[in-house]
Amino acid sequence: MARVIVLGAGFAGLWAAIGAARKLDEIGQAAEVEILVIDRNPYHNIRVRNYEVDLSEAAIPLAELLDPIGVAHRVAEVEAIDPVKQQVTIATSDSREVLTYERLVLALGSELTRPAIPGLAANGFDVDTYAAAVRLDKHLAALGAQAPSEGRSTVVVVGAGFTGIEVATEMPGKLDRAGVTGDRRIILVDPNPEVGVTIGDNARPVINEALSALGVETRLDVKVTALDANAITLSSGETVPTQTIVWCAGMRASPLAETLDVERDRHGRVIVDQFMRAAGATNVFAAGDMACSFVDGVHASVMSCQFARPMGRFAGHNVVADLLGRPMLPLHIDWYVTVLDLGAWGALYTEGWDRQVHTSGAAAKLTKQTINHVRIYPPRTGSRAEILAAAAPTLQAPPAVRP
Repeated sequence: MARVIVLGAGFAGLWAAIGAARKLDEIGQAAEVEILVIDRNPYHNIRVRNYEVDLSEAAIPLAELLDPIGVAHRVAEVEAIDPVKQQVTIATSDSREVLTYERLVLALGSELTRPAIPGLAANGFDVDTYAAAVRLDKHLAALGAQAPSEGRSTVVVVGAGFTGIEVATEMPGKLDRAGVTGDRRIILVDPNPEVGVTIGDNARPVINEALSALGVETRLDVKVTALDANAITLSSGETVPTQTIVWCAGMRASPLAETLDVERDRHGRVIVDQFMRAAGATNVFAAGDMACSFVDGVHASVMSCQFARPMGRFAGHNVVADLLGRPMLPLHIDWYVTVLDLGAWGALYTEGWDRQVHTSGAAAKLTKQTINHVRIYPPRTGSRAEILAAAAPTLQAPPAVRP
């Protein structure tokens, strides 16, 4: 039996696996090809929700999604990839194994960059993974149960990009839920002179309005020089007493991409063609945050579920089509939007690569909630037909703005 291995079960990996199963079902050869998903976790994380107050639906068991469609899945760490031998080395807590494949889909995603700042590894929190988000919530709950002390009610968020802004603006709700009272402060730190430097001038006034309304302070044009369990020190010389530092500064593709002799971009992502084939590797496809696709022929994909999901669907379809000698489908995405959560203030919806403001406030918040809680979820009915149908290699229309 031929084998397709999908590495990763995030937005790209999950949909690549389902898309591959759908294509096999469509051509009636499901019994002839094994699809195997390898991930370090037994669940699919709705990663873009990790900043939210309520994480109860942010992790979905893989068995719920893959068992009904006959896709195998294993919990293991991916240690090495050998495209020449067409082998993947995986490791569990008690064993190591080498798996062979006929086709491979790289979908291990991205991870937070953590510079060698004194105290960061031991004292920093983040929302990069579901486990990390749960750890942060447990920490805040523990603070809520303690007597007031210096720094207890101050949260410093480092990184004023998309994730940092969403973490900072949602933090008042998180502190409410955790019972952290007192003179609360939320401080957003970034080395750039503006908040959301990559977001652009059109959207920034809306973000600044939301930050001001929510009482989020900023420290811009400064870097973090050190931190410990009770304070953070900035390059300006300021030391802020705090027991909660959330690191949101920078993303990079899975480091396994750097072990491959393939073309990569400045973020470490594997360059792929319009069919999601990795440039410079045989029988290897890539999707999501681990891949760089020029989705409209000009603009490179952004590390987000907006691109990971269609890239995964097309990668899954094409990896089976390529294996079985069927025509592949090119991915072309002709629209781009951003919908940024701004906590209790609302949200920001922009259109186009220059991020023209379309809607903001409460109306955009409804759209963001629909995206996070409905649009990006796979079917959870257990229906084989519904799960497979959801992976059709087509593009969704831009999210609608609800009245």
